[in-house]
Amino acid sequence: MKRNFDRSKTVRSFRRIGQMMRRLDPEIRPAQLEDATAVTACVAAAYNHYVPRIGKPPGPMLNDYVEVIRQHRVFVITDERDIIGVLVLIEKEQSFLLDNVAVHPDYQGRGLGRKLIELAAAEALRLGFSSIILYTNVQMTENINLYKKLGFVETERKQEQGYERVYMRKLLPGKSIIE
Repeated sequence: MKRNFDRSKTVRSFRRIGQMMRRLDPEIRPAQLEDATAVTACVAAAYNHYVPRIGKPPGPMLNDYVEVIRQHRVFVITDERDIIGVLVLIEKEQSFLLDNVAVHPDYQGRGLGRKLIELAAAEALRLGFSSIILYTNVQMTENINLYKKLGFVETERKQEQGYERVYMRKLLPGKSIIE
């Protein structure tokens, strides 16, 4: 049985494949003030499933991202038009804090969070830091496990601003704690 060739279906298939290929290689760039609304939406989508588990919105959902972008190093991952990932880095006097890494749920599981964490490590090294610190909610067990797989070590647990937090640290390659 001979099938009729439907050019429109073929064109649609190639367009879908092209869209998927572009999404496999998203762009990472510094955030601009005009990105604040999209950053807020991406963070909300990424953290929303934790609200029932924690009993309230996680800290990153409460941030004013206009101010965060003004005051800190913020990077975004885009898939041509949409912000699909966010990285917030805070340079402190003695430490380099990975304050937030968020990937939109539609894009999770593709290694984008790892890419953002690698960028955080590269930025810390570039600025002369020997390690990165981060904290996460004790209820975010999958994040704690991921961070451990990426070389972070738990350093302490404490209650801050109404949240039970787990602090972690990662020593960067070629650095020692006493640097």
